Amino acid sequence: MRPLTESDIRSSFVNCSKGEAGRLYVPRELEQLPWSALDFLGWRDPGAPDRSCLVAERQGELVGVTLRLPSSRRGLPQRSMCSLCLTTHPGGGVSLMTARKAGAAGREGNSVGLYLCTDLACSLYLRGRKVPASGGRLEESLTLDEQIARATGRLSAFLDQLYT
Repeated sequence: MRPLTESDIRSSFVNCSKGEAGRLYVPRELEQLPWSALDFLGWRDPGAPDRSCLVAERQGELVGVTLRLPSSRRGLPQRSMCSLCLTTHPGGGVSLMTARKAGAAGREGNSVGLYLCTDLACSLYLRGRKVPASGGRLEESLTLDEQIARATGRLSAFLDQLYT
């Protein structure tokens, strides 16, 4: 992923108003991120534990999405798997994150969801730059490039659903 500025990030959001995008928490250490190892930028909002944000490229343009996490975590399975990077985590390490759809459908309350690593570090797990506290990655016969292509393809499919 190419390095992004705060302005790039704030102007990319498609499922919230410009005012909401202007008030969102954006990580301050952008210049220190390992951009070459990221397929998307994702972060949790420290002031709103039920909100995360994700910014990725879709058809050559940046798409920013606000995501909601469930407020209740009762009955969590012992181990869950991320839909993007296929990393397994215990307990709350994977969350169903939902995004309000873009445009009129979103204003009507329609949303889509995806099971993601709760810390949104999927790119780093794929590349072995971050290791889950407990759990792990399945051994695969795919190359790293093929695994990255699969993950970015799944993310693109999720983003495409925001517009349908």
